[in-house]
Amino acid sequence: MAGSSKPDWSDLHAKFQSTLRSRPQLLPPQESLLVAVSGGQDSVCLLKLLLDLQPNWRWHLAVAHCDHQMRPDSATNAQHVSEVTGHWNLSFYQKTAEQPLQGEAAARSWRYHALIALAETHGFSRIVTGHTKSDRAETLLHNLIRGSGLDGLAALTWQRPLTENVQLVRPMLEIGRSQTTQFCQHFHLPIWEDSTNQETRYTRNQIRLHLIPALEAINPQVQTHLATTAELLDADVEYLESIAKTLYTQVSQPNLPQLNRQLLADAPLSLQRRVIRQFLIQWLPHAPNFAQVEKVTHLIAAPNRSQTDPFPGGRIACVHHPWIELKL
Repeated sequence: MAGSSKPDWSDLHAKFQSTLRSRPQLLPPQESLLVAVSGGQDSVCLLKLLLDLQPNWRWHLAVAHCDHQMRPDSATNAQHVSEVTGHWNLSFYQKTAEQPLQGEAAARSWRYHALIALAETHGFSRIVTGHTKSDRAETLLHNLIRGSGLDGLAALTWQRPLTENVQLVRPMLEIGRSQTTQFCQHFHLPIWEDSTNQETRYTRNQIRLHLIPALEAINPQVQTHLATTAELLDADVEYLESIAKTLYTQVSQPNLPQLNRQLLADAPLSLQRRVIRQFLIQWLPHAPNFAQVEKVTHLIAAPNRSQTDPFPGGRIACVHHPWIELKL
């Protein structure tokens, strides 16, 4: 797969290929890859890298674009991505929101559902996104400000399952935004400038435009260090979650919303919280927040017949020793 003989081979090509070789599970040869392309520099850089490596890795590549209808020029943006895709002779798939989406969280949720639908419809095993080391650093800071635990600070993992048959892959987490900028300029790639990237009403933009530069004035390598922290935390979270899953099977009842608090009492607090979070995720309609997990954690040592106030949906956690039960 050596690509050094290519006349347009760059340092970023070499770095990207080195990442794929060191993490062979990310984008194995001959896989079907649906590349999410917004038209911005990171996703176009990703698409160019994949195209240049494709002859050696023999991937089946196609492009997906999601129009959130959040900007007046979103349809023109989609047309631009379609034209770029056509220039590179790739299949192009588009999803358009039925109505303008409100807020970053709603847009992100809709986008992933749309990408999954396209991948499953057209037979792609992997959705590939252009998230970079810079995105990872910004996500860590964003989640830290919101009060996230270790899971949130792990921030943008390399790969995770979206469905039984579709994986989300982020192969550019060792590449910074300054590198994608230089790459796109060097190869004169057609970039779509998103005007909303400068709007500070979005928290992520405030972090990128103001907080990161302030931190870089203290330490120019802050993005690299934050991304490294996220990488270290990701391994810790993976280990803790695996231990917690094993413990959950030992203290729970199959098909019943019950936990054995006597067995759970012997576990460290970190594992107690993780087990209870898994328990609440299984039995409540929405993922619990920290305060809701803590309410149930307190029941481990509470007197018999203690109970919480209602969770969303009306369920109450109560103690019927030795069980903690969720009841309507």
